[in-house]
Amino acid sequence: MQLPTPLALILILAGVWTLIVWPPFLRRILKDPRSRDGNGAATRFLTVHIMLISTSMILGAATAVIGVRALLA
Repeated sequence: MQLPTPLALILILAGVWTLIVWPPFLRRILKDPRSRDGNGAATRFLTVHIMLISTSMILGAATAVIGVRALLA
């Protein structure tokens, strides 16, 4: 399947955007007082956000790779 260049560029842009946007959000989550309980252990708030951010970044990286491969094909 051939992907038109504009669509490949959109995939690359979407992937890069995801990889740029989520790390600052993760830093804010790690600083949030709801992330740790009184003993310093991770809360469900932190665990859920780490899973959401990880999944988004993996999908963003995959999207960018698909776009690059389509652009180079």
